[in-house]
Amino acid sequence: MRFWRRSDEESPPIAGDPADINLTAAAGPIDAGEATNGDTVAPAPASTAGLDDGLERTRGSFVSRLRGLLAVGQMSDADWEAVEETLIAGDVGAALAAGVVERARARRGDDGPETAVRAVLRSLLADRDPDWDLRPAAPGQPTIVLVVGVNGTGKTTTIGKLAHRDRASGRRVILAAADTFRAAASDQLRIWAERTGAEIVAHAPGSDPGAVVYDALDAAIARGADIVIADTAGRLHTKTNLMDELAKIRRVIERRLPGSRPETLFVLDATTGQNGLAQARAFHAAIGLTGIVLTKLDSTAKGGIVFAIESELAVPVRFVGVGEAAGDLIAFDPDAFVDALFG
Repeated sequence: MRFWRRSDEESPPIAGDPADINLTAAAGPIDAGEATNGDTVAPAPASTAGLDDGLERTRGSFVSRLRGLLAVGQMSDADWEAVEETLIAGDVGAALAAGVVERARARRGDDGPETAVRAVLRSLLADRDPDWDLRPAAPGQPTIVLVVGVNGTGKTTTIGKLAHRDRASGRRVILAAADTFRAAASDQLRIWAERTGAEIVAHAPGSDPGAVVYDALDAAIARGADIVIADTAGRLHTKTNLMDELAKIRRVIERRLPGSRPETLFVLDATTGQNGLAQARAFHAAIGLTGIVLTKLDSTAKGGIVFAIESELAVPVRFVGVGEAAGDLIAFDPDAFVDALFG
């Protein structure tokens, strides 16, 4: 795949010193299966592809024990207490686990206990618009995706997988390297841009993240890009000044594209369990999240965190990561998830 730096005449107006800007562009859209930088871009996976394998650890641990408990014909109080304990062990959360058991016991009727618990768990997951996608708020505007989260959750990798997904769908993607604090962040994002055929806007280390996002939006408008995916500095939810910076980036987006309503995706490591839920809760309160990307779902035996997230935050899980490959990001489907979970 051939890359080049565009001339000053081709570049859109850019705030700040042009010497601090690095804009690299791929040579036009790629088709699914076209080689880029030695890699092969596969079509975006179906929503259920890989989900069974990704949930193998969860299904083989707490769900296996749960099904064993629910296989009893007549459930005693002690049996239901064991079900509640198993749900808690699976990261469903104590209060929510108690509520699931209470509702399952009340609705059991002619259904078996497993069917009742399964139905209650499914009801905790919000129904999705089957046509939902990362789309702009107004015709002619790029879709804006702000990716947030703490360090170590797989945020940069998730951005690369999102870029892969959209490039494989024929969209023109610009990555905004707004994590200007971590030395290697822009380099890692540039690697993903090269692999996927996306374009990237990056400033010098230590630059204003808001300016990076502003310039990426300028570039997207000038070049007719379909989507801008902005990386942000990994931060702890307890750092008020860094959370304020995210709010500033949101204001920059509103100033450049009024009414654009960006998607704000929080990347949560499934292996962190209830601590990850606390992180998501704080981010949601600070900036308002529109979706969750749950990474490393294949690495945990406690996939019940999905139910806790959606029940408490009323923010949908949009994607789940089930592997390291570029195509291992799956659009989340509640029915497919529950089916795969219970086998």
